[in-house]
Amino acid sequence: MARTIALVTAHEARALDEDLPPLVAALRALGAEVDTPSWDDPAIDWSRYDASVIRSTWDYADRVDEFLDWAERADARTRLYNPPAVLRWNTDKHYLRDLARAGVPVVPTRFVEPGEAPGDVLASFLRGGTDALSVGCVDRFDEFVVKPAVGAGSRDAARYRWDEVLRATNHLARLLEAGRSVLLQPYLPRVDEVGETALIHVDGRFSHAFRKAALLRLGGGLVTGLFAPEEISARQPGADELAVSAAACAVIVGGPTLYARVDLIRDGEGRPVVLELELAEPSLYFKFSAGSAERFARAILERIARAAPAGG
Repeated sequence: MARTIALVTAHEARALDEDLPPLVAALRALGAEVDTPSWDDPAIDWSRYDASVIRSTWDYADRVDEFLDWAERADARTRLYNPPAVLRWNTDKHYLRDLARAGVPVVPTRFVEPGEAPGDVLASFLRGGTDALSVGCVDRFDEFVVKPAVGAGSRDAARYRWDEVLRATNHLARLLEAGRSVLLQPYLPRVDEVGETALIHVDGRFSHAFRKAALLRLGGGLVTGLFAPEEISARQPGADELAVSAAACAVIVGGPTLYARVDLIRDGEGRPVVLELELAEPSLYFKFSAGSAERFARAILERIARAAPAGG
């Protein structure tokens, strides 16, 4: 019996998602029927799908509670990948605390919560101050990043120099006044030289990797679309990156996951550290790894087969 698969997207993202065409083709080649519905389309009957795989729901960050509520409802009617427990944990970057507590190296981070005084917090951060809200050791740095704890596509994130404290404080204040938690992080300059390494895991196994050039530019405006334009190329990860990536995936709450993307950058000593662990809607860039779309398609169908009752 042909399996029916939903590759879940958003209306504005459907035409922008470069992963959808090869994945649709790979699933259809394996005999599946495939749709690409928007997650917030009220006309969709999710029970008609054997599995619904979240792919490019890139507008979720602006209404994360609505998105998570939808995920719970959809999962009650279909097999949702990744499942709601994973999404709830991973759509808020406070998960970096869990990684750090488990010994996974992460970018040093100071979490700022609504109600804190932005000027005081930023001044303490720039002095290298750490407290119960911090993860990692904040050493001397020349530039820093302000970004929301719930966000996607680098929206509302910006890079600053020390002489831009006023601009950074105003940015931080705007986010806090909107009721959003914020991350302060040192900008690790090696990303300008070597970029990020994004490692993709499918059904718990490493699939492929790619390089992302640095996204945040000094003096650049905030991203206004769904995501910042990315410069992507193929990359073979190092053994140290594979080890950190596997360690991060081992900490995932609510797993195991159908897919995971671990974004790594190198610190001042050249060691890989986790910038983000993406389990909701990461681009997987199949075109940079031959056979990766087919591996992902097979993993989806194998998940359905394992979950189906005998004779199903």
